[in-house]
Amino acid sequence: MFENELTFMRAVMMKEEEIFHNKYESAISTIDKELGKNHPIIINGREIITDDIFPDISPIDTRIIVGYASRANEEHITSAIKSAKNAYREWKRIDYKERIRIMLKAADIMSKQKYELAALITYENGKNRYEAIADVDEAIDFLRYYADEMEDNNGYIKKMNSCYADEENYSVMRPYGTFAVISPFNFPIAITTGMCTGALITGNTVVLKPSSDTPISAIKIVRIFMEAGVIDGAINLVTGSGKDVGNLLVTSREIDGIVFTGSRDVGLSIFKTNAESPKPIITEMGGKNACIVSKDAEIEKAVVAIARAAFGYSGQKCSACSRLIIDKSIKDEFVNKLLSFTTKLKIGNPIERDTFIGPVINYHAYKKYGNVLEKASKDGKVLFGRIVDELKHGYYVAPMIIDGLSKDHEFVKEELFLPVLTIIEYERFDEAIEIANSVDYGLTAGIFTNNKDEIERFFNEHEAGVLYVNRERSATTGAMVGAQPFVGWKYSGISGKGSGSKYYLPLFMREQSRTQCLQ
Repeated sequence: MFENELTFMRAVMMKEEEIFHNKYESAISTIDKELGKNHPIIINGREIITDDIFPDISPIDTRIIVGYASRANEEHITSAIKSAKNAYREWKRIDYKERIRIMLKAADIMSKQKYELAALITYENGKNRYEAIADVDEAIDFLRYYADEMEDNNGYIKKMNSCYADEENYSVMRPYGTFAVISPFNFPIAITTGMCTGALITGNTVVLKPSSDTPISAIKIVRIFMEAGVIDGAINLVTGSGKDVGNLLVTSREIDGIVFTGSRDVGLSIFKTNAESPKPIITEMGGKNACIVSKDAEIEKAVVAIARAAFGYSGQKCSACSRLIIDKSIKDEFVNKLLSFTTKLKIGNPIERDTFIGPVINYHAYKKYGNVLEKASKDGKVLFGRIVDELKHGYYVAPMIIDGLSKDHEFVKEELFLPVLTIIEYERFDEAIEIANSVDYGLTAGIFTNNKDEIERFFNEHEAGVLYVNRERSATTGAMVGAQPFVGWKYSGISGKGSGSKYYLPLFMREQSRTQCLQ
């Protein structure tokens, strides 16, 4: 029976928080000793250090080189695809129960390494220890949940009705072939593992291209899959830029499917590039997520939930709350309490125990924040927000809260992927729903109200795939595998099906009808 990993929550429940902290800090010491090493690409089970390497720079402190990743060239990518295609012949024939066993073994291996993986995440993308361990927990959850789904569905082999007495009919879901898996920096273990697991457990093979900001996490994942029993060539790793490595995968005719998590522009570009191909394109492409706070809300709970959702991991989540849609009659009271709460959130080195907000991922994001701050100050009123100059060696910025922008302003409409929250007031609930739906995205949304009619309307009228009502732990983030399918509507996704759900694995397979006449 599947259960979520929930490492930190279990530590709290068992009164073992100090054990949790000691394990994480010990893992930091372990990762410290590995900093600056060269790391390979992996093709057909073989690790290759290329002649061309690039630095994996920590956003915590740009003087820290987490390691040097190997940059794959066209020859490497061609070889990786060929290896995956060759391995597919054997991997697809392996009984689904054996693939389940391998994925569960990978989950067990990852569970044993969870603190070291979390510490690596902190160095690579700047997550604090709580966010980092949750990232690894989610990866373990994907492995176990998808294994459960494969088993519960009998490998997606279903006996059908028989129209004639001498015929036996089956519906069998079969893999496509080789998938390109293109993963993001913000959940380098969880999302990468989830997408690779979806492809592998259903009988496909993989060529993985991780974010160039977090390449070393991906190397750890591939090694875990291989240690668990994934055959040589069934999972291959090529690292480098999206422009070079990613583009070669996306345009390859030898790739049979693509699964991608990242920006809308890149996701749509992948879709357009392959518009004349029958290959499946599975994408999650971000959000511009809103939380409505009505006059009937419990304000204190809503303040905490929105701050967590907007500023956790510096707003660098597809599900981050970036729009506060608030009843005009309570706006002043709410905003004052939100500012009071937000100013107390500690910004700093995420390795430190009490840090809530670490750095943004890279110089590009840091520079973008400065541009948003400058323009928002002219077009609206910045209630809070600044570059954290005293932490000069990393990419540190404060949460930004903006009021007074027009409803059509670009910062109200477009995803920024930064800790930026815009405030929009409303007078009638009809208006709140209209504002919430007035963006191109439809990923997550929240509401705080004790009005049953408003809750019902929110569920029925809000155009987003993941909805939360009165959720104090986070207004729009924190979907749990097996409990809250993570699905994007509109420009937040193409498939209309969510990860961590009962409908995810069939995206990696195509149906085959089998009829056999009985003797």
